[in-house]
Amino acid sequence: MHKRNALQWLAAGALSISASALLTGCSKSGPSFHAVDITGSEYARDFRLSDHNGQMRSLQDFRGKVVAMFFGFTQCPDVCPTAMQELAEAKRLLGPDAERLQGIFITLDPERDQAEMLKAYMGNFDPSFLALRPTPQELPALAKDFKIYYKKVDGKTPTSYTLDHSAGSYLYDTNGKLRLYARHASGAKALADDVRTLLNNPA
Repeated sequence: MHKRNALQWLAAGALSISASALLTGCSKSGPSFHAVDITGSEYARDFRLSDHNGQMRSLQDFRGKVVAMFFGFTQCPDVCPTAMQELAEAKRLLGPDAERLQGIFITLDPERDQAEMLKAYMGNFDPSFLALRPTPQELPALAKDFKIYYKKVDGKTPTSYTLDHSAGSYLYDTNGKLRLYARHASGAKALADDVRTLLNNPA
């Protein structure tokens, strides 16, 4: 029953994103993307969270860069490392524009993902990527605002749990405006192409 509810929730979210993309596409012509164009969406606008260095961050800090944001957790066995590796490869493919892409990882597991662990995790992919850590009290409201699904799945011990969670990434343009939803495993080249397009087409 729980799995069915989760699938229904994800399906509803996907339909909502697709509907937003269709409405946006009808309202004006614009650049073409591989990811879902959600320009004009009224959610996931900003955050104020501590990064793995203890510095408070918001989207305003990254003006002039495209921000790629992924929600996950460090003990994720497959989806999270795949997504972050894909993002690191996309940055490499950008060549001279690589420094204009900012990778952001927001943990859905603040109880276990402490700052030093998050810093080391980012180092596995790209040292310029930043991990942000909401407090356990902040996380529910943050996830709701960003339309992120997550659910704890109990393990054999109290600390061996895992998480089911949304697997896509949000992309913001150089003005800090939400523009795209990139589905998981879309490919590093497609992601790099979309970043280039965003660099040339801020909202």
